[in-house]
Order: sequence, then structure tokens, then C-alpha cells
Amino acid sequence: MIKTIIFDFGDVFINLDKVGALELALHQFKLENFTDDMLRINEQYEMGLISNTEFLNFYNTTFPEHSTEKILDIWNAILKDFPHHRLEFLKELSESNAYKLILLSNTNDLHIEFVKSYVPFFNEFKSYFDLFYLSHEIHLRKPNANIYEFVLNENNLKADETLFVDDTTENTDAAQKLGIHTWNINPATEDVTTLFKTKEELFS
Repeated sequence: MIKTIIFDFGDVFINLDKVGALELALHQFKLENFTDDMLRINEQYEMGLISNTEFLNFYNTTFPEHSTEKILDIWNAILKDFPHHRLEFLKELSESNAYKLILLSNTNDLHIEFVKSYVPFFNEFKSYFDLFYLSHEIHLRKPNANIYEFVLNENNLKADETLFVDDTTENTDAAQKLGIHTWNINPATEDVTTLFKTKEELFS
């Protein structure tokens, strides 16, 4: 029986444009692929191992032809709209008190601050979770096993009583290896609000 539901944020609640953002970055930076240094810096930033200033300094130095404002525009281009019906779904789920609700997101300070700037109900959204784990605050990231072990251990959760919803296959695969139930949601064809219909076998 499921007692805890762990949700990802991007492409579960807030829509992302991963393909468009990647194409924009490669075009603006005149690259065919991200360099190893860019991937390393991005990962360190996502884990909160470097500051906003250090992160932006890297890009300012690497791509001096772009202003900080332009780099921020490129960095935040992945973030799109947050459909209100998903907030309503979460609100009802929270008010039912049927499950412990946890958010577990790979993200960073600049993205969260940008979301706050255009999603007026972000604080309300956050209030519906019992725990709100952001990778840059806990210095762990998916799909590393230690982030799932951290959430399980911190909250005395049993893996077989926990469901994890995420759009990235490597993230759900990693959780499954620890015995956690998963829904690898497809944002192109599925919506989190159909959770109890889509995963009916877990809740019956």
C-alpha cells in the first residue's frame, strides 16, 4: 500500500522545454554540444557546490560576447508555464491527508528564483508538500542512489510503500533499484492529475 508519494517538479507540475532550451543554448554559444567543463559546472551548480556568482562568472568568462542578462535568459529558457489544474490536483491531494507528499527536484537557485518571479502561487504550491527537497539545497542529485536513500532514511520510509513520479527514465530506474514504485511520466502524452487512474493498481 502506498503511503508516500514523491514528485519531481519539472515536466510533472511545471512545463519544460528541454529540446528548445538546448537548441537555443547551442545556437547562442555557437557549439555543437556542451563542453565537459559546462556539464561539470552545471552539475556542480545543481548540487549547490558553487554559488550563483561562481556559476555566472564561468559563463561570463567562457562566453564574454554575452551579457549576464543574456546568459540568464538562455539559462532560464527551459522553464515554461505551470498549469493551474495541477495545483488544484495537488491541493486536493494534500487536503485529503491520505499520503505524505514530498517534492524531489534537480534544480538550482537561479531557476527557482525565476519560477517565483512569474508563478504567483509558488508558495502555495510549496505549502502542499510535507517535505520540499531541492538538489542545490541538499547537495545531492538524481539519479544518484544516495539522494533516494537520503529521502527514505530522513523520513523513515519503506521503499515498497513509496511511489516516485518523474519524467526522466534514468531517475525512475535508479529509484526502482531501491525497491521504490515509480511512474515514469511522459509529459507529451500524460498528466500528473491522472495519477490514480494511471497507477490504479498501486492504490486499489
